[in-house]
Amino acid sequence: MATISPNPTLQDLKITFQESTLVFPSQQTPDQKKSIFLSNIDQILNYNVPTVYFFPANKDFPPEIVSKRLKMALEKVLVTYDFMAGRLQLNQESGRLEIDSCNAAGTGFVVASSEFSLDEIGDLVCPNLGFRQLAVQSLDNLSSVNGNQPLCIIQVTSFKCGGFAIGMSVNHILLDGMSAKTFNENLASQAFDDKPLSLIPFHDRRLLAARSPPLVSFPHPEFFKPDAPAISGPPVFDCKKEELDFKIFKLTPKEINSLKDKAKPSSETISTTAKIPSSLSVVAALMWRCKALSCGVDEHINKERVSTLLNVVDLRSRLNPPLPPSYCGNAVLVAYASEECGNIEKGPFSKLVEMVSEGPKRITDEYAKSVIDWLEINKGLPNGEYMVSSWLRLGFDQVVYPWGKPVHSGPVVNHRKDICWIFPTVDGMINALVSLPPEEMKRFDSHFHKFFNYV
Repeated sequence: MATISPNPTLQDLKITFQESTLVFPSQQTPDQKKSIFLSNIDQILNYNVPTVYFFPANKDFPPEIVSKRLKMALEKVLVTYDFMAGRLQLNQESGRLEIDSCNAAGTGFVVASSEFSLDEIGDLVCPNLGFRQLAVQSLDNLSSVNGNQPLCIIQVTSFKCGGFAIGMSVNHILLDGMSAKTFNENLASQAFDDKPLSLIPFHDRRLLAARSPPLVSFPHPEFFKPDAPAISGPPVFDCKKEELDFKIFKLTPKEINSLKDKAKPSSETISTTAKIPSSLSVVAALMWRCKALSCGVDEHINKERVSTLLNVVDLRSRLNPPLPPSYCGNAVLVAYASEECGNIEKGPFSKLVEMVSEGPKRITDEYAKSVIDWLEINKGLPNGEYMVSSWLRLGFDQVVYPWGKPVHSGPVVNHRKDICWIFPTVDGMINALVSLPPEEMKRFDSHFHKFFNYV
């Protein structure tokens, strides 16, 4: 069990930007669509997700060669992913966002260098504030007015040791975790000389369109309807920017097994058919517990306050018929678990894990369609105190480029204090990236470390 805080001396990686340009498909795309339909799930995810992938020095692929290869690979892959070179537009008649893909406005591509070596940066898992310089979210040479900025920017940053980082800032509307993994694999495949695409993406997002007429057949407390109607389009699932602390909470395989032991029901209620909870369930339950108990003023907990955890769930295999595995877009919903803080504090950990585990089981084919129809009517947003987004099974660290696999990959710190990202490391540990206001982070950290002595 360990906590990693940012290195305060490395908030500036002393980056020099050498190239900032737009990249276009290498050939005209055959399907001249004027706009791309976005599902009700896509609509609310209009914010950037920055990620970074670190690679050691490779004598056969110095950073300047990597930059050239990756830029050419991007040009090729955009023939299939033409919408990623498009821009968002608001359909004034429907009030819905669409992607204008036929304008081929371009994807961003940035080349930069740092005065540091990877060794000087230290632990790459550390939530370094400087890593935000490795995945820029806008191009300075473009105006931000009227949606001119790219929806996707890829950046190659070299370090003085010869190692390098590939940063990606992608608007969540374009891709969810699974389709981002496919895009990364396809981009990597095109960096080779003669490889085909890893997997042909399936682009028809109308598979997740609402029914006509909509039919809401379940209550959906995991969403709420905003009070004020949206003037400039759908509401955005976002939070205000404020001063935050960032920490990585690391759990070893031994500690994960300890959590699973704590999650076992008492001998009086245990069933012979009871399943061992997943690593995600126990980690998510622990993060929920720490977040719920850290929200009080000082150490005072409002025991009657209800805390709700939202757990991101992939829909692809849950629908009937299932979505194509290569579905490109946002095929995710949130499962919820709610409990009073007093019960979260004093109740058995096994109960929390059970609630976290039961939430996804609720999302059947009919339930998912009911959510999509509810969003069609209410234009709502996720309704929870804390959201857990798991990257444990996405396998970003397993993507093979001509220069090898990344030695570390993960999210870049940002202003999302309402989301906890859970991701694996190459040595088998599980990391949780937590971003909270300073005083709340102190309480969160305290509850995290005290829990392992909790009976």
